[in-house]
Amino acid sequence: MKTYKLVGEIELPIPLNEAWDFFSNPNNLGKIMPSNMAFKVIEGATLPLYEGQIIQYSVTPLPAFKTTWISEINHINKPHFFVDTQLEGPYKLWHHKHFLEATPNGTKITDVVHYQVPFGILGRLLHPLIIKPKLNKIFEYRTQQIKALF
Repeated sequence: MKTYKLVGEIELPIPLNEAWDFFSNPNNLGKIMPSNMAFKVIEGATLPLYEGQIIQYSVTPLPAFKTTWISEINHINKPHFFVDTQLEGPYKLWHHKHFLEATPNGTKITDVVHYQVPFGILGRLLHPLIIKPKLNKIFEYRTQQIKALF
């Protein structure tokens, strides 16, 4: 099974603790996701982030394809990183590492995602045509929204 990697990085003019408070709050995901994805937290996001936390979302990654996404928070080193893994959702594997690092100008946020696509050979054929471009657009949109917020 082929594993793909996606890396995103942005530096914000805010202190590390402020960046942590925003990015570690699952309820803020809806603020940075494209509206056509109809992203909504269903449950599990009422407490501060903790290891073992299960968070359930509703999302429409492609038109007419609404699905439930369930993530588990696997590792936390506040305020420097946290890791979430998809337990159920549109990908065969989704492992997302969020790194936050204080810089002289604020905070650098780095996302590292390892993922596998579903549907075997068909998924691998669709990856360069649909899946990867869609993920790139989502992360570009997130970057624009984050810059607008901060």
